[in-house]
Amino acid sequence: MIEILRNDRRRAFAVSAEIYPRESAYVPPMWSDFDRILDPARNPLVTEGHGRFELFTALRDGRPLGRIVATIHDASNARHGMRRAQFGYFDCADDPEVATALLGAAEEWARERGMTEIVGNFNLTAMQQIGMVTEGFERAPYTDMIWSPPHLPLVLEANGYARTFPMTTFEIALGEIDPARLLGPKQHAVLADLDYSWLPIDRSHFAQRLEDSRLILNDGFDANPMFVPPTAGEYRFQAGDMMWVIDKRISTVIQFRGEPVGAIIAIPDLNPLVKAVGGRIGPSFPLRFIWHRWTNKRAVIVYQSVCRAFHDRGINGAMLYKVSRALKAAGYTTLGGTWIADINGPSLRQAEKAGAKPLHKLHLFAKSLAR
Repeated sequence: MIEILRNDRRRAFAVSAEIYPRESAYVPPMWSDFDRILDPARNPLVTEGHGRFELFTALRDGRPLGRIVATIHDASNARHGMRRAQFGYFDCADDPEVATALLGAAEEWARERGMTEIVGNFNLTAMQQIGMVTEGFERAPYTDMIWSPPHLPLVLEANGYARTFPMTTFEIALGEIDPARLLGPKQHAVLADLDYSWLPIDRSHFAQRLEDSRLILNDGFDANPMFVPPTAGEYRFQAGDMMWVIDKRISTVIQFRGEPVGAIIAIPDLNPLVKAVGGRIGPSFPLRFIWHRWTNKRAVIVYQSVCRAFHDRGINGAMLYKVSRALKAAGYTTLGGTWIADINGPSLRQAEKAGAKPLHKLHLFAKSLAR
């Protein structure tokens, strides 16, 4: 018999350890993040009135075998003229009955609130992890990337979902690329122009750099599909803990005559550490964290953005050149890049020029809620 629980974060968190073997590529969220993000009393998506969500956990004979979060992002629906629900944090055993029960619970919750379609995987918003892996299951993800097993796309399709919005994540072997390949006349002009200031994202200026990067993100991504500009509260809620893992050598905010115009947010990859501790901070965590900082050779670009008024000036290439050189000088050997939509030709060409190779293929999965 399958039992569906609502808003039991502890049982929901336990799902992944129950269903995914340790040798799989899956990396759990940190429990502290999972508990905080899925608490509607703390998440600004809810407290600021931009959306609502419900967490469902499926138990069979008392064992937590699946979880899903149903979300309505009211601000996104208003901005994009939709009546769309989203599902996210979808993990379940290779058990068709469990999957159908979870998806049915999310769909009914969305129908009751007047939604006409449901799409996922969104871990709440399009500015967090999204998609379901459809190729590259054998490859380990970096921080801020989704990894999901091969049976999940199949159970979604068996329940009436169709693939849409293809995306790709990337990996760069830093030892095999020459950052100078990124430089052309425009990039050289940016690097030589003293009106541009290159500012590290360090702890002493973290709050200001964080706000600068939010403003750059909101301006540069404004026309992107599904994008909803995060408020200062939402951005701090999602990114505030980054201060404790930031490596000031590999992230930058660019100002032009004192105004923020571009940013690359790159951080050390924490996934090997998080996987090793099972997403929980125990007594050994501080020593494990220090050891990881000393031995880690992987980093990930969470995003890069340039304000629209400064598009087509070579700033993206100049930023990636500076960061690639800094990564190599700091001893990093591989760099991950979070998803780029297949329709985003300029970003895909930039990734190819930088020497990036595809890591995972992902899709969203959509279903009409009409009966």
